Amino acid sequence: MRLRIYLSGVVQGVGFRAYTQRVAESYGLSGWVRNLPDGRVEVLVEGDEEVIFHFLKDLWKGPRLSRVDRMELIREAPDDPLHGFDIRY
Repeated sequence: MRLRIYLSGVVQGVGFRAYTQRVAESYGLSGWVRNLPDGRVEVLVEGDEEVIFHFLKDLWKGPRLSRVDRMELIREAPDDPLHGFDIRY
């Protein structure tokens, strides 16, 4: 399963990308995370559907100083497989 996730709220400047990377790697998921110019965070994640469900719950909590107000999920068809989980700049 592959999902593109857009997170809104207090998600930049609070360690959200590093947190997302740590959580994704702990679940063995692949993909990347990046900040967007409009203040949101974008995540592309690929892996087992049940594992991604747990990952989403952790993203909703976020790191200590963050606050997620909105999470938009877009299911995508996997094309080239993703390897590892990176922070993009």
